[in-house]
Amino acid sequence: MNLRQTITNIDSRNGRRFDIFIQVLIILSLIAYSIETLPDLDTQTRQYLWYFEVVCVVIFTIEYILRLIFAKKPLGYVFSFYGIIDLLAILPFYLSFGVDLRSVRIFRIFRVFRILKLARYNTAMMHFRNAALAAREEIILFIIITLILLFLSAFGIYYFEHDAQPEKFASVFHSLWWSIATLTTVGYGDIYPVTMGGKIFTFCILIIGLGIVTVPAGIVASALSVSIKNRSEKSSDEKEL
Repeated sequence: MNLRQTITNIDSRNGRRFDIFIQVLIILSLIAYSIETLPDLDTQTRQYLWYFEVVCVVIFTIEYILRLIFAKKPLGYVFSFYGIIDLLAILPFYLSFGVDLRSVRIFRIFRVFRILKLARYNTAMMHFRNAALAAREEIILFIIITLILLFLSAFGIYYFEHDAQPEKFASVFHSLWWSIATLTTVGYGDIYPVTMGGKIFTFCILIIGLGIVTVPAGIVASALSVSIKNRSEKSSDEKEL
């Protein structure tokens, strides 16, 4: 069995088996982490969960080291997205191991980053990653436009509502919460306009917000369709060869 192929090639038989094993282990470790938070857990159960955590960390550590060894550019892997996630999945254990300090325990929260490791082993998630990379320029432009609209809407609602509600709309910065809740169409209802101008302005912002919600979905859906199509064409070419 070629160890390099098993670790780095998800298309090989052993690679797929290894991927499934790691996926199952990640999910089980997250379930175990959730069980640990139960308040009335007995000591023996906590001890078993601790043993399981040690096993998971050992396996993840071995995986990380092997990926580092087999990487064409080790430093590139270390500072890559997956390299950082792989490190965050095991680092909290070593930071808190043998040390009973509250300031160090906070790093244990990074264990939830293990769920991001699933992205490495799931073809569907890889499609989303490829789609995000393909549409990154459009997404960045969308984010910039959204930030501009947030500021403009905060300024507008402040102009209409400041005199009527000086406590809630004390400044443009105070009005940003209303802008976020309105543009995202969440509408918590804790801050709302009472003037006629503010209500008309809010209606316009809500219409714009509906468009803001749908635009990134369309961009990602289009890029995702292209990614799936390219993957299918690649698989067809490999079968023909």
